[in-house]
Amino acid sequence: MRPPVTPRERSTPEPTPARDGANTPGSGPETASQSSSPSSSESSSPAHEPVTDLSDLPPAWSGRRALAWPGLPLLVALALWAYAMRHTDVSRLDDYGLVSALHPTFWAGLAVLTTGFWFTVRDPRRPGAWPAAYVLGLLVMERATQAVLYPTPLYAWAWKHEAVIDHLLTAGGLQTADQVGDMAVYDQWPGFFAAQAALQRLLGVDSAAMFMAWWPLASSLMLLLPLLLIYRTFTEDRRLIWTAVWLFCVANWVGQDYFSPQSVAYALHVGVLAVVLRRFGRSAVRRGRPRQAVWTVVITVMIVAIVISHQLTPGMLAVCLLALCLSRRYRDWVPLVTTVVIFLAWCLTAALPFLSAAMPDMIRSIGDVGANVETGYGATPTGTGAIATSWAARLLSGSVLLLAAVGVLRQRVLRHRARPLLLVAAAPLPMFAASSYGSEMIFRVLLFMLPGAAFFAAAALLPKVRTLAAGAAAQETGDRQATGTARSRRWGIGTWVPLAALLGGTLAFVPAYSGKDRINYFPPQEVALVRQLFDQAPDGSLVVAANRNYPDAYASYWSIDHYWFLDDARSHVDKIVREPAATLADDMAGVERPARAYFLLTQGQLANSEMNGQLDKAQLDRIRKSLAASPRFRLVAENGAGWLYALKQSGGAER
Repeated sequence: MRPPVTPRERSTPEPTPARDGANTPGSGPETASQSSSPSSSESSSPAHEPVTDLSDLPPAWSGRRALAWPGLPLLVALALWAYAMRHTDVSRLDDYGLVSALHPTFWAGLAVLTTGFWFTVRDPRRPGAWPAAYVLGLLVMERATQAVLYPTPLYAWAWKHEAVIDHLLTAGGLQTADQVGDMAVYDQWPGFFAAQAALQRLLGVDSAAMFMAWWPLASSLMLLLPLLLIYRTFTEDRRLIWTAVWLFCVANWVGQDYFSPQSVAYALHVGVLAVVLRRFGRSAVRRGRPRQAVWTVVITVMIVAIVISHQLTPGMLAVCLLALCLSRRYRDWVPLVTTVVIFLAWCLTAALPFLSAAMPDMIRSIGDVGANVETGYGATPTGTGAIATSWAARLLSGSVLLLAAVGVLRQRVLRHRARPLLLVAAAPLPMFAASSYGSEMIFRVLLFMLPGAAFFAAAALLPKVRTLAAGAAAQETGDRQATGTARSRRWGIGTWVPLAALLGGTLAFVPAYSGKDRINYFPPQEVALVRQLFDQAPDGSLVVAANRNYPDAYASYWSIDHYWFLDDARSHVDKIVREPAATLADDMAGVERPARAYFLLTQGQLANSEMNGQLDKAQLDRIRKSLAASPRFRLVAENGAGWLYALKQSGGAER
């Protein structure tokens, strides 16, 4: 809710919302409760008085020039980005990933975009569409760059999910662990894959690989609406709203926006929070139960979609809703109970086989915070590039969290006004004690904290919030330090220091997000080699590789077995390094005709092994040369991205 304007504020030609928060479009339930319950203890506190805008800076220009100039930096930034896309070569990535491959004009474009956004969003006379345009430009430069530059989709996990969809279409239904082994876990949370299979048939494409390269951009766009709804619940100041959205996009480097169930489940998670924050407060309940029932149905549909698609997100949603119940404004147990009941029902039915097998390990990890964190950020990458990009990610996350803490301490009004959002941001922290989640829990905690953290981090970059009463008193007493000095300091420290912080974070996103593209990118030659393997491998065949970091690593997993020897005990890996051909031949000897045993070594496996400190290039080359010299193996295919060998079978002619 925005308060009625003072004479000073009327000089700014912005539309003035109605006084009553219940009738103001976009106002949150807590603002409505302030107007409807003036006698309550919460509404009587200064923190819950109406607030002025965070910035009272005057516009730099007026008239048509003021409306049009923000388009110039945006167009220049996009032109520089387009030029960089045409002059960037990704054929040979080093340990810095895409960072060192990008043409310098990309970095110039990102700097121009960030600077243009900052001077546009902080000006109260700029039309609201300009900050939105800049955020869309940021998402294009952040999330579409890889799709434009790389001819094949990134991430071995995305290719794995494409194989799951292929299996669902091939099998025509869900299968159990007796039929597909460990991959049955995807059949126990099939929501995302079933939806993608339907989309694939609707679009008439042969494979999800046709569109999954663009999924990071699509999934990021899905987050914009719920984020805007959440932030508009606690402020009408578009400077704070759009700066928070910008920081969210910049700090969301974790990489869960790729073609995965997590990307959709996370968007639904933020959507549920948006509905609950806006429609389940005390004032919303008082406005009518029938309307409340409609919103209950809406969030129930979203919760069901989350529960049947992803294992972790329902738990994160439950702890966030529980935290909201600690606030008097949101002591409505319906969303929390709905989430818990649906989650438990699914766990005790469809997901029970997986949970029964995984429960002992899950119980052992509870409370082991050190191990849960160490397997994430505590892991030590190897190589200068890997270390540098890893630290860029850590510093980016740490800086946003530090800014959020500054915002909480500095902005007393927001600290109380947006307390529910602060609770939501802190709620995922206890999950450190729950599990390591395959060494990724620390990254997931950061991801789920981000909507609230970005809001308070943005507040730290903007002028201090004042209540309307404080602003009026300052004007009446002629307090220039509070009301007028900001006008004369438009180009002072309050402009350049926040801009430097925003620019530093925006530039740091690139190494944090794409600094490991040497691992994640598979050139067309590598894709062609792997597909040649699976096109010729009979059912029951065995594929041996160093690790699973190659495209289509799970292709035909329901009919072909896989063995990644770097997942084995270290003693056996050392034996393979000492006697490669003999040891691998023994490992692969159990395959009977007509099935075959293959050894595959590709560029992606080499990059993953080196950058994660497993086997270096010399050791993997020794293994390959040993197989090439052994009479027990035959070279089937090779190209610039890898080699494919087959174990010769005794008895009969060798194909």
